[in-house]
Amino acid sequence: MADWETRRAELADVEPIAELRAVTLRPDLERLGRYDEHRVRQRLRDGFMAEHTSVIEVAGVFAGCIALRPADDGHWLEHFYLDPRLQGQGIGSAVLSRMLESCDRAGIVVRVDVLQGSPAKRLYERHGFTVVSETPVDIFMQRIPRVTR
Repeated sequence: MADWETRRAELADVEPIAELRAVTLRPDLERLGRYDEHRVRQRLRDGFMAEHTSVIEVAGVFAGCIALRPADDGHWLEHFYLDPRLQGQGIGSAVLSRMLESCDRAGIVVRVDVLQGSPAKRLYERHGFTVVSETPVDIFMQRIPRVTR
């Protein structure tokens, strides 16, 4: 696995993240008949919260992001994107593990919304997420905090 680190996102990160979102979601959105070149980027811009987002860097270069947005009854895992050229190398799993360990220590439930048919669902299942509900487009999952010692 490549060396990676995270840093707090800045407002200047919104455009690279919006572009990565468009690239990573395109296959699933096209399969679902929902890909819109403008909308996929604009939804990220409209909902971007730098204070809840971490940028993933590999060898000092932008490689992805992950956001954890607080909610009344837990946190929402959002905008978890990794450059497709780096997927399958264990980086995403390591980033997710670190984030979930922090939530476990704090006793926080984590929820995520994944597109139907997305291979990301398997990643979340490996990390303890279970399906709560589904629509024709989305799968809503949650992870109860694990007891830490």
